Amino acid sequence: MTSELTGLTAQDLLDGYRKGEFSPVDAVRAVLARIEETQPHLNAFVRVDAAGALAAGEASARRWRRGEPQGLVDGVPVSVKDLLLQRGEPALRGSRTVPVRGPWDEDAPAVARLREHGAVFTGRTTTPEFGWKGVTDSPLSGVTRNPYDPARTSGGSSGGSAAAVAAGAGPLSLGTDGGGSVRIPAAFCGIFALKPTYGRVPLYPASAFGTLAHVGPMTRSAADAALMMDVISGPDPRDWSGLAPAAGSFRAGLGDGVRGLRVAYSPSLGGQVAVAPGVAARVREAVTRLAGLGAYVEEVDPDFTDPVEAFHVLWFSGAARVVQRLPAAQRELLDPGLREICARGARFSALDYLAAVDARMALGRRMGLFHATYDVLLTPTLPITAFEAGVEVPRGSGLRRWTGWTPFTYPFNLTQQPAASVPVGLAGGLPVGLQVVGARHADGLVLRVAHALYEAGVAGGSGPPPGA
Repeated sequence: MTSELTGLTAQDLLDGYRKGEFSPVDAVRAVLARIEETQPHLNAFVRVDAAGALAAGEASARRWRRGEPQGLVDGVPVSVKDLLLQRGEPALRGSRTVPVRGPWDEDAPAVARLREHGAVFTGRTTTPEFGWKGVTDSPLSGVTRNPYDPARTSGGSSGGSAAAVAAGAGPLSLGTDGGGSVRIPAAFCGIFALKPTYGRVPLYPASAFGTLAHVGPMTRSAADAALMMDVISGPDPRDWSGLAPAAGSFRAGLGDGVRGLRVAYSPSLGGQVAVAPGVAARVREAVTRLAGLGAYVEEVDPDFTDPVEAFHVLWFSGAARVVQRLPAAQRELLDPGLREICARGARFSALDYLAAVDARMALGRRMGLFHATYDVLLTPTLPITAFEAGVEVPRGSGLRRWTGWTPFTYPFNLTQQPAASVPVGLAGGLPVGLQVVGARHADGLVLRVAHALYEAGVAGGSGPPPGA
């Protein structure tokens, strides 16, 4: 029963609760056992609350026996990235500079919505310090590893969440994405993740990285992500930049297919990105399948130059703001790479920042016009598969920063568009992700395209090898 339950999606679990085939207590016990089994070699969690999860599972089981579930995810095990506030749990953000003492008396908006809907919180997942890079290792919690090969990285910065979902340590996790941080680890670990339109999922406290930072679901399927979006997209007055409530359910129209959609496929952003052959092949196969499902696919590029310099100004400045008030002794406790980008970020002027904002607006305009012609843009999520754990860039690559190997992800944080990573098979035994990008506010369409790939058997797969 344990192995069977840890392989189920959230919707499978809810269906089982409804039919009385098993209870939330059974599911929670199975997930906790899986966490205990995998934590020594994956290190996906920085904190696990077994007692609290079991108590919440028992309360949920009583509600289901009465036929009165509390909400859309009552009794479903959920983990939360350690950047987000969760009542009663320290949010240490991967840093030895954050004091454990609280008070930790407030939920982030998405956590609050999950709590209102009966979710069972199992634990806090690992993050690089303050979420600053595209892999997950930190001075606080060490290195998080990939379920497909523990010698390799899980990606980041939501790497703990991706590793947990991939390994069966809970079907749902809540991550954040400021430059690819749900999509990067989703691609490396073979799961689904959505970076929603900025503001669609409220965020509080506001991120030091400003309007680059999104909150999104990390799941085993697009359908589970749509379910989760119906929960976490609820408005919250603490987020001054949050959007108005969604017009309807993200599950509505999920199964409408892709026939007639205008799909742009850019395999390398106009030759700007060198994509590993195995990655390119899996992505192209998935795109070809979409065409076979009735989408009008055209190989075309969005025609923008790499906006990495503008992204660096915004990202490094945000990092400098995070640590601005730390005394010199505490700065010595920081990840050396973080200290380096903070020093660079502190040297940017206000004019540098505003020039980066101008570049961002120009890119947003370019993509707005692009989506007047094309419903979605498809690219690889990443040009490579997972590399060695514990390093920021692949050894021997000549790259300096994580942005050097993530050219498909951070542009769409600049533009605030919805973008998902869909698992589309393996290359050399490691997962490959296809990125689906939509126009701003077209979150439902992105989910619909991704769901079509699951329905066609292109997305998903058998999961990590046994014992992972």
